[in-house]
Amino acid sequence: MAPVTTIETVTISRPLKVIAFLCGLFACILLIMALASSEWLVSSGYKQGLFVYCVTSSPNGTLPRVPFEEDIERMEIGCYRLDLSKQAYTLVAATFCFGSLLVNIFATLLTILGLRCRDINKKYKYYLFAVIVMAIALVAVLVTLIVYPVCFSQIINKSDRIYWEFGWAYGVGWGAAIFLFGGIILLLCDKESEEIYYKERTIVQYADSAKN
Repeated sequence: MAPVTTIETVTISRPLKVIAFLCGLFACILLIMALASSEWLVSSGYKQGLFVYCVTSSPNGTLPRVPFEEDIERMEIGCYRLDLSKQAYTLVAATFCFGSLLVNIFATLLTILGLRCRDINKKYKYYLFAVIVMAIALVAVLVTLIVYPVCFSQIINKSDRIYWEFGWAYGVGWGAAIFLFGGIILLLCDKESEEIYYKERTIVQYADSAKN
């Protein structure tokens, strides 16, 4: 009987990597919600998003004065496309937001590949590329969140409105940015060596005494 000790390399997906993937997934969902919503800016009887504005009745039941709009037919209750000749910045913001969504989807897929890959070297490369791509997505959504209010503030005096508020969709955009930032930090903080474990196993082999 001859005992033989072997060493096995075991690769384990750390919880932080899984959480980073979830951060990317949640960021995708929030970006879709932000793109689809018409509540980035809200005023009395009026709200607008990245593509459309919607007119609702005022608290007293009358139709509100629609900002930046002179066409009477576009002042009725309902939703209409934004006039890009007057608010072209919304197209720029929407482009960066949509770009952030596409890039973040790619980063999330890279994270999935890293979690599923068993080759240690390829796994680390997937994570590294995921960090870089996710950082690009973060920069793109931050551009959207900065450009939109800054450009609107330049024309707010022409809106015939005194009070404006950020809608829930603008907050959702910041939520996506926070998840992206969290995903980047988690991918960077989880060290490579933490995923590799070495396990010793003793195997007992029986020698054939007849051959001796």
